[in-house]
Amino acid sequence: MKVLVPVKRVVDYNVKVRVKSDGTGVDIANVKMSMNPFDEIAIEEATRLKEKGVVTEVIAVSCGVLQCQETLRTAMAIGADRAILVETAEELQPLAVAKLLKALVDKEQPKLVILGKQAIDDDCNQTGQMLAALLGWPQATFASKVEVEGGQAKVTREVDGGMETLSLSLPAIITTDLRLNEPRYVTLPNIMKAKKKQLDNFKPEELGVDVKPRIKTLKVSEPPKRSAGVKVADVAALVDKLRNEAKVI
Repeated sequence: MKVLVPVKRVVDYNVKVRVKSDGTGVDIANVKMSMNPFDEIAIEEATRLKEKGVVTEVIAVSCGVLQCQETLRTAMAIGADRAILVETAEELQPLAVAKLLKALVDKEQPKLVILGKQAIDDDCNQTGQMLAALLGWPQATFASKVEVEGGQAKVTREVDGGMETLSLSLPAIITTDLRLNEPRYVTLPNIMKAKKKQLDNFKPEELGVDVKPRIKTLKVSEPPKRSAGVKVADVAALVDKLRNEAKVI
């Protein structure tokens, strides 16, 4: 059974991002980039399924600039067997990525697609759901436990009221949450092995997908700085400030 795992190159989660002076976006010049943490969990889960003998091949996929190859090499060092890069300089929005992934699913015919629930740069949380809709496949989002057996995937997910368990018929889409697993440390021997693994390169036009942005960003700005707190003498003073200054009661 093949598993397709999309991974995204994002600004490293340890980096404090800065907004460009002209307000057109986030400044990523000379900034450390890495794999989206939720996608790292997805590639780890696919690798574990392969180690259990449930999966025969793990294919990592990334869409974006040529430097995304570094992210794919990391995915292969974790455990992916090969990788595919859809190279484009266009700003990729969730629908465009979902369409590119659909084209690759049609090409590769995997039984399962595992991807992070969202990317930490745009926080859209849309690609997995859009891909499921385009393919007409069942989906389970925010997975905290995944079991695959006999053409079925049993997925435990966290909801407001507690835990929910879904049973999906394969092929299916699963998006990962933080509690699903803890990705392994990438060792130097595996990094060296990843350099020899197959990495295919496509353009969106070869897949017949138009990736032009359909949503325009008008302005990006930093959130306002929080003002210092104020100490009050007693409850009466607190209520007075909440009522007359903050106007929340």
